[in-house]
Amino acid sequence: MTDPIADFLTRVRNAYLAGHKTVEVPASKMKVELTRILHEKGYILSYKVIEGTPSSTIKMALKYHPETKKAAIKKIIRISSPGLRRYTNVEKMPRVLNGLGVAILSTSKGIITDKEAKALNVGGEVICYVY
Repeated sequence: MTDPIADFLTRVRNAYLAGHKTVEVPASKMKVELTRILHEKGYILSYKVIEGTPSSTIKMALKYHPETKKAAIKKIIRISSPGLRRYTNVEKMPRVLNGLGVAILSTSKGIITDKEAKALNVGGEVICYVY
């Protein structure tokens, strides 16, 4: 697998499109941090890291609107890829959906959102947009 982050995002996107309640993805430190941010921002209900003998997995409970059954995540887009890394500084920080969405960045302070990066005055690699 050449891009495990793109695989993670695609599994989440496909699970929402198929209407699944849960999705399991192979775990890594970066994927656990991405899942933590998705949980903190309210895009998923809950998650649990399941330690296994061959490999660990992350099990996520997906979030839907109770009445209309619409998914909490409308779009989740990979921005930086292994072939073309995308970096930004504080002055050119991307605004996703005019501030309604979230840009997730990998910075020297760890994996954080665009708003946290502005508050900490750091730039970094733009991993994905979520809205």
